[in-house]
Amino acid sequence: MTWKQVFTSSIGKKLVMGFTGIFLILFLVVHAGLNACIWANDGGDMFNRAANFMGSNVVPRIMEIGLFAGIFLHIIQGYLLTLENRKKRSVGYAVSYSEGSKWYSRSMAVLGTILLLFFILHWKHFWIPSRITGVEETTHAVANGLPVHNMYALMKDTFSELWVVIAYVIACISLAYHLAHGFQSVFKTLGVHNKRYHIMLSSLGYGFAVIVPLVFAMMPVSFYLGWVK
Repeated sequence: MTWKQVFTSSIGKKLVMGFTGIFLILFLVVHAGLNACIWANDGGDMFNRAANFMGSNVVPRIMEIGLFAGIFLHIIQGYLLTLENRKKRSVGYAVSYSEGSKWYSRSMAVLGTILLLFFILHWKHFWIPSRITGVEETTHAVANGLPVHNMYALMKDTFSELWVVIAYVIACISLAYHLAHGFQSVFKTLGVHNKRYHIMLSSLGYGFAVIVPLVFAMMPVSFYLGWVK
């Protein structure tokens, strides 16, 4: 398969979706683990340390570029596959294509669009201030006294608005349904699909689709309800 076929053929698009999907799943694990530091309830000290490491270390910054590329590739290929599938279905089938499939597996484009809008909102709230426009600094979060971005204070301020909390929770629900289908699809695309692994991957996929979005959803809720100070 040539590089052109990787991005233009149906199989190539699915492979790109699969590999970028795995990368994004790993990113979600790291991001959830880092953000979970807010529950240390130490005034943001642990969270700011972790955020400072991710923002100042060369390796995470390089991976950040790969993350953006992965997100955009995943979105673009997802839309292209959706359009391709709709063109095929326009011919018509004797049996409805929706039989036996769950609604969220047929609504990946809609769920993906909601997540795209969320990414834009999330970048506006956190990435742009931390990388471009600037964030309030604090010195208590590092032992050597060097100032770091007080991302904890930014989170606290951002999630003090109810509409923002609601928007993030809706995005997390969309993420849960997206993962409920996408997690298993990634491994099917890469050929890891047989009776031996199906039950294990299904259980792992549904568990991941519930736990990770729930962790993300509880963050804005925890700030808004004052569970973390």
